[in-house]
Amino acid sequence: MYEPKMKETDNSVIEFIESVENEKKKADAYQLLKLFQEVTGYDAKMWGPSIIGFGSYHYKYASGHEGDAPLVGFSPRKAKISLYLAYESEEREKLLENFGKYTKSKACIYVNKLADIDTNVLKDLIKHTVETYQNLYPTK
Repeated sequence: MYEPKMKETDNSVIEFIESVENEKKKADAYQLLKLFQEVTGYDAKMWGPSIIGFGSYHYKYASGHEGDAPLVGFSPRKAKISLYLAYESEEREKLLENFGKYTKSKACIYVNKLADIDTNVLKDLIKHTVETYQNLYPTK
């Protein structure tokens, strides 16, 4: 039976942030924690060993694979801060035009530090992501 790697845990978000060795990255993580909570209205929860997530949704693919995931989240990783936001879309690309310095993959946006980005654009990206996933995967 498939066991998802990313699932909500009871681990402490604060303990996880405190375990971040780089002091600047730790300070950014606390700022992100506050920002994500303010924008989403959700409490932070640990997902797996290293993702701080906000809210959740249940997905089910045509293949039958299903599970739960946070609506939005972030992780202060050693190399960069990973922002878990909406998949590639026209709206996301438009918002990223004024975001600042970042790299991206299909589902993640990576930043070195918060000072490199416009946090007002980040707030818009968070709102966009929450709305997108709540529309795609409405709760019953």
